[in-house]
Amino acid sequence: MAGMLLSNAERFYIWDGVEENFRSDGRSNKDYRPMELETDVVSSASGSARLRLANTDVLVCVKTEIDTPKSDKPGLGSIEFFVDCSANATPEFEGRGGEQLANRISNLLQRAYHSSQAFNLKQLCIFEGKQCWKLYVDILILECGGNLCDAVSLAVKAALFNTRIPFVKAALMDGGNIDLQLSDDPFDSKRLEVGTAPLLVTLCRMDEENIVDPTAEEETCIAVSIVVGVSGNPALYTSSEDTTPSDHKCTTISMSGNGGILPDAMKIVIAEGITAAKCLDEALGRTLLQERNRTNLQKKDSYGFLK
Repeated sequence: MAGMLLSNAERFYIWDGVEENFRSDGRSNKDYRPMELETDVVSSASGSARLRLANTDVLVCVKTEIDTPKSDKPGLGSIEFFVDCSANATPEFEGRGGEQLANRISNLLQRAYHSSQAFNLKQLCIFEGKQCWKLYVDILILECGGNLCDAVSLAVKAALFNTRIPFVKAALMDGGNIDLQLSDDPFDSKRLEVGTAPLLVTLCRMDEENIVDPTAEEETCIAVSIVVGVSGNPALYTSSEDTTPSDHKCTTISMSGNGGILPDAMKIVIAEGITAAKCLDEALGRTLLQERNRTNLQKKDSYGFLK
């Protein structure tokens, strides 16, 4: 974080470690720290996930609402992101200190998810031009230990994977009104197709080296950081063999810091970001499928009028 104070000796120690491809915590420049992911943690939400990346702790909840589609996009639903930084996450977030960071992360997600190569908003359409689903993605940063963008994007994709949307029957009545019928069965719902949903990868530039997953201490030593949004592969998030795999593509780029970067170096950064996102996407998809299969095996039969 920007407010963390480091001595010159500590800064040189971090810089020298990056130059030797051996960082202060023992990782190489392209290694991520261990992560812990848990889904379906908030019963009142349509989908939820909590991810912990070292000292970074993020909670994401997804809520659904029926809305009217935009006139210029009658066949698409919508998705909105709201980020809240807990005052207990870091002293910098006390008062309104976290608003700037929260707005930056929400804008990054908004741009990444509204790319034509990313999240498919057509699946949220109920009746073209009349009714659609609107997703509200609430993100709460509980603790900040560096690399927030990556952690938030992973938790968001996991929460969307966990989201259930009720089946809706729509009929066009006289006068152009829409009659919507929702099932009374809480299990009569569908899952979202989130395979192409993007992940954010942060790469920090130190001299001629690029590092991923920076710690809070490392973030104070960098002059420029680049966040690359990369679309996912839908074949990694389904057990069906009929799903057509797709290439990972860049959906958005954001740069912050006081330094700059040459065009040739930017090409290298984007390529490394896509490579890192591919590895993260494979690991996330494998973990989420394993958890879903384990949950389905442990699920008990339902009885009574809700069955």
